[in-house]
Amino acid sequence: MKTVIPPGEHDYAIAEGALAAASLPAFDWQAEPVGERCLLVRVGRTVGVDTSRIVHAVAALLHEGLGAAVLDVVPAFTTVAVHFQPAAFPRRAGPASAQVARKVERLLGKGVRATAGSGRVVEVPACYGGDHGPDLVEVARHCKLTPQEVIALHSGRPLTVYAFFFSPGNPFAGPLDARLDIPRRSTPRTLVPAGSVGVAGGITSIYQNASPGGWNIIARTPLNLFDLNAMPPTRMQPGDLIHFRPVSPEQFGQLLEARP
Repeated sequence: MKTVIPPGEHDYAIAEGALAAASLPAFDWQAEPVGERCLLVRVGRTVGVDTSRIVHAVAALLHEGLGAAVLDVVPAFTTVAVHFQPAAFPRRAGPASAQVARKVERLLGKGVRATAGSGRVVEVPACYGGDHGPDLVEVARHCKLTPQEVIALHSGRPLTVYAFFFSPGNPFAGPLDARLDIPRRSTPRTLVPAGSVGVAGGITSIYQNASPGGWNIIARTPLNLFDLNAMPPTRMQPGDLIHFRPVSPEQFGQLLEARP
């Protein structure tokens, strides 16, 4: 373990380490401050199921063990963001970010156990192509597949929910079949309808809200994935599996859920 404090006026510190977790394969981690109130713990460089498993285990451990001075612990694709209150840390002990980094080091140094997966498979109806999936034909052309083959590959197996980004309840899941490899659109749309299902970079996502976006839209789901009146408000949780089920436009209309 080493801690390096580079020159400057800000409270910056970088912590590096490696650990062999009790139930996880050995992995490297690195922590670095992001502003004055956040420490970013990097646990991988490649987005995937294995990295996501580590991210979720580290997030659970830090959430449980860092104490009341930490406001939130947020898992992402390859990182865990630790948001803290600087005023809760004594000045005499050094920069708050360095104090949080030392706490992270102590916790991770004890080993990290994998979090128990929920085992849930969340079925998500999706109407592919046409007005609901305007990029389906282009995705098929780019991938040298037929539209029906794209649908079969996208809906053929459950996909792991890695994280939520962009808007409340907006899941990002994967890995997609390698044959669906396609980058984001060169020109983003100014408005993507709520419920749109997009693909890019080996990942699929569902636009919970109508918003601008640059993903390739191949389908749309009638489900509302976020409800403030529910507990939890998100319809799925990190680590859940999404299984897309193709439906017709008529079925889409019958299943369409109201949004607040």
